[in-house]
Amino acid sequence: MTKDVLVSVRGLQFADNDVKESASDEELEKIETICPGQYYLKNGAHYILYEEIVEGYNENIKNMIKVRDKEFILTKKGPISVQMSFNEGKKTMTDYITPFGNILIAIDTKKIEIEEKEDRLHIFIKYGLEANYQFLSDCEIDITVQSKNHISK
Repeated sequence: MTKDVLVSVRGLQFADNDVKESASDEELEKIETICPGQYYLKNGAHYILYEEIVEGYNENIKNMIKVRDKEFILTKKGPISVQMSFNEGKKTMTDYITPFGNILIAIDTKKIEIEEKEDRLHIFIKYGLEANYQFLSDCEIDITVQSKNHISK
């Protein structure tokens, strides 16, 4: 993979597991971001760096993804700061820091799938999300990182 990449992050949130199978667009909370980034492979770990532009903030959020084996770590720095650790079969807790205050979140990782190809890295994660000890939703993140000079469908 080249240093210059495109990062596609797609996420879904389901308020209720029963809703997932028959959900309409109104019942699903969808998020999709595509942005340029940088990729590094160091000591067997994949690192992806990219900036996120968020409406209403003067400063971008700097993101770093680290992937190794079945561990995925997302670090955000800026107006929103957090280090989220996803480990298959484990529940992790962290502070989600916003300009409006901190939120204690828990991530109960159900599944992590990682597919590596020469010019592409695909990561799929299923997890449960809690805030301040209250279950919020089941979520999915689908991330594709690919070399800018080798865009595939």
